[in-house]
Amino acid sequence: MKAKLLISSLLLGTAILAIAKGDPVLMTINGKDIKLSEFEYLYHKNNQQQVEKETLEQYVDRFVLYKQKVADAEAAGIDTTQLFKTEFEGYQKDLAAPYLTEDTSYHWQFVNEAYERSKKEIDIDHFMLPLGANDDETQANIARMDSIRNCILAGESWSDLVERFSSDPSKSRNMGHYGFISAGMFPYGFETEVYNTPVGAVSMPFKTQFGIHMVRVNNTRERNDVHAKHILKLFPKDATDEQKAVCKAKIDSIYALLKAGANFEELAQKESQDGSARRGGDLGWFGRGRMVQPFEDISFSLADGEISEPFATQFGYHIIKKVAHGQPTLEEQRAAIDMAINRDERAGMIRDRRLSDLKQKCNYRLNPDLDSYITKALIENGALDSAFIAKNIKGSKMPMFYYGDKKSSLLTELLPQLNSSVKIPDVQKAKEFILSKVEAVAEKALIDYNARELVKTNPEYRNLLNEYRDGMLLFEISNRRVWKAATKDTVGLEQYFIENRGKYTWDEPHFKGIILSAKNDSVLNLVKQDMKTLAADSLAEVLHQKYGNDIRMERMVVKQGENNLADYLAFHVGDKPERKGYPECMILEGGIISQPEEMSDVRGAVTSDYQDVLEQRWKEELAQKYPAKINKKVLKKVK
Repeated sequence: MKAKLLISSLLLGTAILAIAKGDPVLMTINGKDIKLSEFEYLYHKNNQQQVEKETLEQYVDRFVLYKQKVADAEAAGIDTTQLFKTEFEGYQKDLAAPYLTEDTSYHWQFVNEAYERSKKEIDIDHFMLPLGANDDETQANIARMDSIRNCILAGESWSDLVERFSSDPSKSRNMGHYGFISAGMFPYGFETEVYNTPVGAVSMPFKTQFGIHMVRVNNTRERNDVHAKHILKLFPKDATDEQKAVCKAKIDSIYALLKAGANFEELAQKESQDGSARRGGDLGWFGRGRMVQPFEDISFSLADGEISEPFATQFGYHIIKKVAHGQPTLEEQRAAIDMAINRDERAGMIRDRRLSDLKQKCNYRLNPDLDSYITKALIENGALDSAFIAKNIKGSKMPMFYYGDKKSSLLTELLPQLNSSVKIPDVQKAKEFILSKVEAVAEKALIDYNARELVKTNPEYRNLLNEYRDGMLLFEISNRRVWKAATKDTVGLEQYFIENRGKYTWDEPHFKGIILSAKNDSVLNLVKQDMKTLAADSLAEVLHQKYGNDIRMERMVVKQGENNLADYLAFHVGDKPERKGYPECMILEGGIISQPEEMSDVRGAVTSDYQDVLEQRWKEELAQKYPAKINKKVLKKVK
């Protein structure tokens, strides 16, 4: 036995050494090992983004500084704050999502199936019976539909039977004949039965959420769609003849511009009153039965590239530009197909498939004792109610399921999600209700577990996640030590300006002062009167309190060309600018200066330079606190 354990230990040790050998430690900073794979990932990504490629030696220096700043952020405890954890968990979830979609091929099966179906239109007859009030009634109606099917197969008239027995509300106008339909027009289950039924055959009865159905396939044809754009001038609600005439005059003017060579898409964006206007009037691809008459007939009758004359529908006047006809490509239909898949039962099928894959991958096992435990607890309590929930939240340690390496989720994780006002006295129904909620808890637990395991098993994801984490830490520590620090250190800024005053000069004079704008000349005249009596050092504050929103004051330091008000009032160039709501303006205080008088006159430039000083001081501090130990042999392996 000991020999077996020894052999197992040796094998495990050999495996670990092999992994370490495949991804050795390149450097150590503040006691934290940085593997070769992480460095190579960022090095290659950096070189792809740079116009001028860095040498390896240049990048090593920058990488070391980057990791030293991250170490400083960790030392400051930034990664332990709740704000950081919450934001990082959000990034982690988003980044993991593409890697956790286990069976993208299953989704692609639906995409390809939808596209292949979209190439064919099918002429069908439809028969419908209602769902029953309970399972027994539903089964009876299915049996009844089967009898009707036998009558049809025996030669009885479809339309006669539809008239007598079908519950389809549309039978009064179509006697069960739907004509040609295409993929995406009906629910997925209904569509599947239609496309799986051969020409001339009658399907077996099938059920949807709307009823019990049977279809007969009469014919098929290749799809022939139209890609069109249009311009629409809408009729007002309950439009009079005069209002329609105005609408007609507008569309005729647009048509005249088009005939003169105007761009259709630009006119659609500017003039069309349809939601497609922002897309240049583009309606995309559509088939027969999707548009009102005569819009459909005109769209299909035009030649590719041809523009129709104006015509009316119940919505208003239209002009159509036909772009193309035929069958759209998968790329052109992909967005619509994905949207359809995500909103019907196929989304649930994909989700169930993913959960099934996750269960298998994570070794999911439902606790066999859960059923009996819930039954016993319900019997003891007398019902599923708030008392049952509160008691078991407090005292239950019953696992619902197990997964991974000795992981489990307790019943206490599920019970708080139940509505505390729910009351189900029947023990069997109450137990089934609770058990029906387990799957949702399991799905979240398995996704979270798989995301955590992904860091261990997927180097690409691990490197991407580390990049995001370090980037968040780098931003926050840089903000604290350099960017925000410089703006808050007013004493340091003033001292730096005094010591380096000769650096801050202007090539052109600037206006420095306050410009006041008023809602009208009466307000402006009142301000001018107040200026004669108010003290200069409190002038702006007193005027603001007295006139409120009737005036607007802007303090500025600008050269000619940087502000139209200053150009007009101080530099005396240009016309008086139009100021919406505040047409009158004057210089409240200040004038033209040739050079900066104080630090605030050049605050932006001083702050930027002072940030450079703080950055350099920080770099020197980092080099002392977190020296990098680089393995030169491993560095030579960088590809």
